[in-house]
Amino acid sequence: MSQAVKNVVIASLSRGLLGEPFVKFELEIGLRRLKEFGLNVTFAPHALKGLEYVEKHPEKRAEDLLQALRDPEIDMILCAIGGEDSYRMLPYLFENEQLAQAVKECASGGKNKIFLGFSDTTINHFMLHKVGFKSFYGQAFLPDICELGPDMHPYTKKYFKELISTRRIEEIRPSDVWYKERANFAPEQVGVPLEPMKNQGFQLLQGESEFSGKILGGCLESMYEIFEGDKFSDEPVLCEKYDLFPSAEDWEGRIILLETSEEKPSPQLYRKTLEILREKEVFEAVSGVIAGKPMDETHADEYSRMLVKTVGRKDLPIVFNLNVGHAMPRAVVPFGVKAHVVADSDIEKQVIRFE
Repeated sequence: MSQAVKNVVIASLSRGLLGEPFVKFELEIGLRRLKEFGLNVTFAPHALKGLEYVEKHPEKRAEDLLQALRDPEIDMILCAIGGEDSYRMLPYLFENEQLAQAVKECASGGKNKIFLGFSDTTINHFMLHKVGFKSFYGQAFLPDICELGPDMHPYTKKYFKELISTRRIEEIRPSDVWYKERANFAPEQVGVPLEPMKNQGFQLLQGESEFSGKILGGCLESMYEIFEGDKFSDEPVLCEKYDLFPSAEDWEGRIILLETSEEKPSPQLYRKTLEILREKEVFEAVSGVIAGKPMDETHADEYSRMLVKTVGRKDLPIVFNLNVGHAMPRAVVPFGVKAHVVADSDIEKQVIRFE
């Protein structure tokens, strides 16, 4: 069995929210919980510099990631939160193969280091995938460890605890419940639990109920911006220059994970992103699609219909309503590890197992 995680560094690779005074009370909740897990916690050098600094200095974000990868004492890199411009780190990680060298140094140390984050961190996952580093998708410090309720959501906590205890995830099963998003994150919300709603388990939309492959993917809007650049016009330019998005050949036999953000994208944007992926021949290459539950189940029916209508392959297995991504609670998904999906009609048999 792999040695348990001891030393965690928290990094702000997307937004500097963690350094703002108005989230200090949340930060303190999260630190207390991590210490209760028996973890030694540090912050990357620029993680607490605040929103303005982090936005203006993508090169410092890149430095933080490279340093954390190279540091032999660090067991886990935990992302603070998502954002929207992680792509700006690309030149500082790839121009002189800096990220590849850091990952090589990390591997030479023999440590199975963990990288965990989601949302805009999708971009970081693609960066790490490009240099052969296996990462974990699905949770982050502020949204999960710092949950304002009496404790972390039990389902979320279960997977985080498994990850830090064993450095792997054995299997994912559906959560019994899901939670509506908190209306505000003010200090008076501390200790206020969220209302649980009954969950429906995995929903097989089409194809065989069992399929296998290594999982890769992430936030649908992050993938959209790689190609369209509605928010940042230089994003498609940089992503193409550094060949960020995996080729059709790289997707061969994989399972693509798609999940949507708290912005609750319109069905039209959802469809447009699927059309882009289809044009890139992703759906011709993969062995299956797994899609996360939308936050508050907004547009769930429309998204389901778009998936079936747009992917372009009637034989391709598509499974919807996984507890992965922005809707709470959240599992942890290993990328780059062989997964076997069982989307049986019996919810008790539904599982994703990892080798």
